[in-house]
Amino acid sequence: VQLQASGGGLVQAGGSLRLSCAASGRTASINVMGWFRQAPGKEREFVAGISRSGSSTYYADSVKGRFTISRDNASPQMSSLKPEDTAVYYCAASSSRFYSLRYSAHGTYDYWGQGTLVTVSS
Repeated sequence: VQLQASGGGLVQAGGSLRLSCAASGRTASINVMGWFRQAPGKEREFVAGISRSGSSTYYADSVKGRFTISRDNASPQMSSLKPEDTAVYYCAASSSRFYSLRYSAHGTYDYWGQGTLVTVSS
């Protein structure tokens, strides 16, 4: 499975961006897609995820109510962006059947895309 993330850019605080993750290869094996982010000097953290069927979505507390992820290319619509959302965002995919228990853990994900930079100016 290959993942290609896109959609990052520079936006003012309060603005919106939509990220996208195009998957190719053995996509039939994917059970959940997730997004993580890593700000300078910080650890990579979970942001949002969506199950293969789209019936389950997962969000970090820091983005609940502001980010909405959809099945179409596992795209998170990011609204009301804050300077603290500035980070490199990575999409990831997992073939695990137990993702509902560990969707926020790095180790759950088998495949990772390259990052896309989101910069929110104040």
